[in-house]
Amino acid sequence: MQTISEFEAVQTATPEITIRPLKTGEDATPFRTLNEEWITRFFALEEKDIATLGDPENMILAKGGQIYFVWADDEVVGCVALIPMNDGVYELSKMAVAPKMRGFGIGRKLLEYTIAQARQRGAASLFLGSSSRLKNAVHLYESLGFKHVPPDSLPDMHYSRADVFMTMTLEASEKDEQ
Repeated sequence: MQTISEFEAVQTATPEITIRPLKTGEDATPFRTLNEEWITRFFALEEKDIATLGDPENMILAKGGQIYFVWADDEVVGCVALIPMNDGVYELSKMAVAPKMRGFGIGRKLLEYTIAQARQRGAASLFLGSSSRLKNAVHLYESLGFKHVPPDSLPDMHYSRADVFMTMTLEASEKDEQ
């Protein structure tokens, strides 16, 4: 029989995770289901959500973008999309972590990985739109160096829920230059 402290240790242990890109032709269902979960919990699916989540291969991958999945125990538990816009500018979009996996730092690890991937792609900057209702997400972005900017300084987000707009300028790290 487990003691309470043993049970708490099991519940708070950080899971082993792997982050890897979605490959063309692979099942993208987790991208849709993870994003639908948070969007419908706080907002409503919008036309652009339905189009992107319904066909990420054409809406993201075919445009030179990438979707990254976080795997834990043979299950996708998180995702994010990195979408090229123009002149080295990339949009960070559709980030989600499964409810049961929140609080383990998975979102932070996924964003750190995605930022590093953007640098490797030669991105000059990243931008995102979020919502003031998603306080934990906004705090995470701020803690990683994203800065608040006026919406008219970014490409149109096409989401009525977006009322927080952020950008990050990327500089090549010493490691990238070697």
